[in-house]
Amino acid sequence: MAVPLYDLAIIGGGINGAGIARDAAGRGLSVILIEQDDLAAHTSSASTKLIHGGLRYLEYREFRLVREALREREILLRIAPHLVSPLRFLVPQGPGSRPRWMMRLGLFLYDRLGGKISLPRSHAVSLTGERQAAILRPGFGTGFAYYDCRTDDSRLVLANALDAAERGATILTGTRVHAAKAASGQWRLLLEPNPTRPRSAAPAEVHARALVNAGGPWAASVLHDLAGIAEGPSLRLVKGSHIVVPCHYPADEAYLFQNPDGRVVFAVPWLGRFTVIGTTDMPVGTDQRTSPVIGEEEIGYLLDAANAWFAKPLRREDIVATWSGVRPLVDDGKADAKAVTRDYLLHLSRTAGAPLLSVLGGKLTTYRRLAEEALARLASGLPAMAPEWTGREPLPGGDLPGASREDWVRTVQQRWPFLEPETARRLALSYGTRVERVLGNAQVAAHLGEDLGGGLTAAEAAYLCDHEWARSAEDILWRRTRLGMIVPDGTAARITVFIASR
Repeated sequence: MAVPLYDLAIIGGGINGAGIARDAAGRGLSVILIEQDDLAAHTSSASTKLIHGGLRYLEYREFRLVREALREREILLRIAPHLVSPLRFLVPQGPGSRPRWMMRLGLFLYDRLGGKISLPRSHAVSLTGERQAAILRPGFGTGFAYYDCRTDDSRLVLANALDAAERGATILTGTRVHAAKAASGQWRLLLEPNPTRPRSAAPAEVHARALVNAGGPWAASVLHDLAGIAEGPSLRLVKGSHIVVPCHYPADEAYLFQNPDGRVVFAVPWLGRFTVIGTTDMPVGTDQRTSPVIGEEEIGYLLDAANAWFAKPLRREDIVATWSGVRPLVDDGKADAKAVTRDYLLHLSRTAGAPLLSVLGGKLTTYRRLAEEALARLASGLPAMAPEWTGREPLPGGDLPGASREDWVRTVQQRWPFLEPETARRLALSYGTRVERVLGNAQVAAHLGEDLGGGLTAAEAAYLCDHEWARSAEDILWRRTRLGMIVPDGTAARITVFIASR
C-alpha cells in the first residue's frame, strides 16, 4: 500500500494546530493533524476562558499584539457567536492600583487600537452602590468598566478541528510522531498509537510536503529532538493556574484586580454557578508539561489577591476545582515571567528542502490570524492556495439566525420543550445550529436515550464519540461539555461503560 502524501502535516491539536488545519483545508490543501493526546488536552483547555485584547500588555508596549487581538475579538464574535460572548469587566481602584490617569489612557487606547468595535466603550464607574458595596470591601469607591469576551476554550478548538475535518483534513488523536526525517523535499513521519489513549489507531507512516510544529509546550522538543534542527529560538515555559469557587457574587460580570506586584488577577463567572480566579505566572520545567498541578504558593497568591478586594473572604475549603496550564512563551530574556511577551513567533527551517514551521508562543485570541500568517510563510513550498477565508465563514454552529445567542437559546427551548432549561441552554451554546445533529427529531426525553448524568444523554455522548473524537469519560466531561463540574458520582463510570459498549 502506498504511503499517503499530504501537502501539510501538523503536529499538535491545540488551538493553533486546529486553526491552521482549518485554514489550510479550506484553501484546498490536503492536511493531516496529529495529536498525541486529545484535542485541547493541555494548554488550550486551561485558559482563563477569555477572548481579549490583553489590556495589561499595553504597559509593555505590545501595541501590535493588542491591536491584532482586538481585531480578532471582533472576528470571533462574528464567526462563533455561540462560543464567544461579550462580558463586562469592572476594575476597582485601590491601594497598589495603577494611577487613574494611566488607567484612563490605557482604556482610551484599548477602545481604539482595534478600529471599529461592536462592544461598548470603557468608562469610569462608581462602586458605592448597594450591589457593589455588598461585593467589594469598603474603600473602593471608584473604578472603570470595559468590555472583553469570554469563550469555551476547548470547544473553540473542537469547532476548528471539526471544520477542518469536514473540509477534508485527517484528524488523528491519540497518535504520536516518534520519528521525523526530511529527504528530497518531503517529511517522512513515523507514527504510533499512544498506549494511554483507548481505541487509538494510526497509520504507520505518512509523508508531507511541509510540516507545522504546533506542539505548544512540546514545540522545542519537536524542533530539536524529533526533527533534529539545532538552531531556532528557545521557549520559556510558564505555568498559569486558576482556582474555582462557587459563584462568589450574583452579577454576570467579571473583575480585574490590580495587585501591588504589578500583576492582575481576573475573577470571571463560569457555567452560571462558579467563579474562576486566575491566573499565576510561574516558570516551570519540561517535567510539568503533561500534568501541571497548582502549587500551595499559587493557591495562597490567588486567595490573597481576591481577598484584598472581595468583601466576603475566600478560604481554601471554598475551592471546588483548580486547573493549571503550561504556556509556551518565546524567551525574550526578561527576568519577570509576567513581562514575557505573549506574542507569537513563526520560525521557518528547511532540511533537505523540506520546510518546517515552528509556532512559538501565542494566545487563544489570535489563533486565526496566526494560522493565516503560518500559511503565508509556507506558501512557496505548497501547492497554490485559495485566498484567505476564515474571517468570513462561521465556525460550525456559528450561523445563528440574527447572531443572537439568547434568541437561539429560546428557539432550542421551544423546539425541544422537554429539556431542562439549563440543559437546553448548554446544548444551544455548545453546538449552536449543530444542536439538531445531537437532538434530532426527539419528541420526548426518552428519545435521547439514557441520562448518563447532569443532563448528558446517550444521544449526546454518541454524537461526541462519532463526530468529535471523544474516546473517554474525561474527554466528554472535561473538554467537550464541562459537565465534570456538576455531574453526580458514578457518571464517569457510566460513560466508560457506554463507550465500551458501542
